[in-house]
Amino acid sequence: MKDSFKVISLANLCSWFGLTRQAYYQSKNRVEKDLIEQEILLDKIGDIRKDHKRLGGRKLFFKLETFMHEHNIKMGRDAFFDLLRDNKLLIKQRKRHHVTTNSNHWMKKYPNLIKDIEPLGPNHVWVSDITYWKTKGGHYYISFITDAYSRKIVGYHVADTMEAIESATALKMAIKTLKISAEGLIHHSDRGSQYCSSMYVNMLKKEGIKISMTENGDPLENAIAERMNGIIKGEYLFDYLIKTLLNAKEVLKSVVKLYNEDRPHSSIGNAMPSQVHNNDTDIEIKRLWKNYYQPSQTCETRV
Repeated sequence: MKDSFKVISLANLCSWFGLTRQAYYQSKNRVEKDLIEQEILLDKIGDIRKDHKRLGGRKLFFKLETFMHEHNIKMGRDAFFDLLRDNKLLIKQRKRHHVTTNSNHWMKKYPNLIKDIEPLGPNHVWVSDITYWKTKGGHYYISFITDAYSRKIVGYHVADTMEAIESATALKMAIKTLKISAEGLIHHSDRGSQYCSSMYVNMLKKEGIKISMTENGDPLENAIAERMNGIIKGEYLFDYLIKTLLNAKEVLKSVVKLYNEDRPHSSIGNAMPSQVHNNDTDIEIKRLWKNYYQPSQTCETRV
């Protein structure tokens, strides 16, 4: 029994596989180095996911590129995704839709002004929408106003009703961010009663902001706002246990700050929205603006 389990020498083992002793030890060291690097990356991914709980693989890879360079970790994107997959860290997208638009009303509706417009800079086009947030403590409605150029959320408000005054609160916040006249600024939204209300319309007109609205029920007419809803809810809000409206307000404030200041956005060259909005980045911004009204174009949508 004992003789049947003879110890094989390293020399014989290497010769069987066509390796030298040096190649064997180099391979062994390389495997150990790879394992150590993977553990370092997994630990760093854990740190990022504490805040960005559902941040996708591509954005994780971008956020880690500088870290990997500083630590001389060489790993391509495919290998990085394999690492995520092997450790069950890939994120499955959640698709849910709850209608919050009531356009069957008597109030005046405005034409779509952004069909042929590509935003030239911050505060050229704002897009607005209301999204539904279901929580353990009840359901809430979030009003967002997003800058179409920088993708920064410039105004937001959460409430337990969909009254016009709630959306107007988000608008007030956005207006306060303006450092110069609002002349030339376009506010785009759906035709919901909140945006058509005299309160909301008068606020826009008072500031000299042009009013633009969707012309039908096609979500592509307000695609940036729709996508924003999906990012905030799908990547952030889904994982919070909310019990009260006050709690919801605190969480939303924290999430918007994370999104604006710490989440790379591929449609703006993987810069952060606040950086682009404030012209505070050395990254070359390659505009990937898509004209959603020309489906024949092959321009890729980025988020």
